[in-house]
Amino acid sequence: MKFDMTSMDGSAAGSLELSDAIFGLEPRADLIARMVRWQLAKRQSGDHKTLGRADIHRTGKKMYKQKGTGGARHGSARVPQFRGGGRAMGPVVRSHEHDLPKKVRALALRHALSAKVRDGGLVVWETAELAEGKTKSLRETFAKASLKNALIIDGAEVHEKFAVAARNLQQIHVLPVQGANVYDIMRREKLVLTRAAIEALEARFK
Repeated sequence: MKFDMTSMDGSAAGSLELSDAIFGLEPRADLIARMVRWQLAKRQSGDHKTLGRADIHRTGKKMYKQKGTGGARHGSARVPQFRGGGRAMGPVVRSHEHDLPKKVRALALRHALSAKVRDGGLVVWETAELAEGKTKSLRETFAKASLKNALIIDGAEVHEKFAVAARNLQQIHVLPVQGANVYDIMRREKLVLTRAAIEALEARFK
């Protein structure tokens, strides 16, 4: 498909051909949702933990004799029934990761890119470079293009001065093409790809 390119200030800058196999699919919400769930589960720390009865430092001596007290039979002060005892069936340190086939992950990324094209949220630049790393000038440039909430994906390396200028802008996220992922693409209003990023993505999915 033919797609119109723009410069950083929103003015027209020619056009280029996009691959229908990557940007022209009918987006599947189920695939995108599976991928987002996989990403969020993978990054959970899973370090929440409570003390069980085995982790409580108390004597193991029987509290009182078995019979004749008129009370319940207890053998340890570390059990959950008592104040200061261990918690029953509390959370433990664990991984929240689950499996998702590599082909499904790759397909989900293609569907996320196609979803941005379908929603009109894709912007294509020739390059993402600045002569000086000034946030103020970049903010003014983005204001001309009405770019407030965006993920900007460049080639193998992000231009240093552009990254420095963009890092203080709220809701603007800059990534190299290796970091392209479904969650960041879908959580931003606009997806900005440079020509280098598109070439790298098309080479990746060949």
